[in-house]
Amino acid sequence: MQMTAPAEAVTGPRVPLTRQRVLQAAVRIADKTGIESLTMRRLGEEVGAEAMSLYYHVAKKDDVLDGIADVVAEEINEAAERVESTGDWKTVTRGRILAARAVMLRHPWAPAVFETRTTTSPAVLRYYDRLVGLLREGGFSNDLIHRALHALGSRALGFTQELFDPEAGAGEDSDAAALVENLPSLASMMAEIAHDDPTSTLGWCDAQAEFEFALDLLLDGLDRVRTSN
Repeated sequence: MQMTAPAEAVTGPRVPLTRQRVLQAAVRIADKTGIESLTMRRLGEEVGAEAMSLYYHVAKKDDVLDGIADVVAEEINEAAERVESTGDWKTVTRGRILAARAVMLRHPWAPAVFETRTTTSPAVLRYYDRLVGLLREGGFSNDLIHRALHALGSRALGFTQELFDPEAGAGEDSDAAALVENLPSLASMMAEIAHDDPTSTLGWCDAQAEFEFALDLLLDGLDRVRTSN
């Protein structure tokens, strides 16, 4: 009589549950179905673990969000380090920022998570430490570097913080004629500027061309200030 092999022998040994495995699963969920779908229950289902086992590695939802921010930041560091390091400060800095953006585009939920964290990921600090080092090597004073970081803002990490979403709050009661009358300049601009898919990148106005335009404008301006000091 042929014996049926135990399930473990067929499927292989169970992969131990670790914090890194839990966080990688959380990233997969957010990538596939959005950050809103990331719940502790869904995460437990993804890794095949009971709640008590899961809580041993991530205490609560905020712990998960802190963790996946760190996972993405580590990915950014790895991508940035692959950028060619020879050349002037502006070329290298631009390449590293665009490498960070490429990572953000793979995880479009990430900017919103980064913006809501109350603690800064150690991996993010390492990214900025290297950025500061590049600027110092490029001839910037510490005072100018400080100002440069403020000017770059979230662009240093590859995304643009939106001032507002023009579609937020728009509904059936919206009066286009009243908007044109009360906000003529804004309405005129919005009528001419069209975004085929506002959700295709990282925000309503975060198209690649616009991101690079603003980045180059800032880097060129910083270079002029650097050489004038």
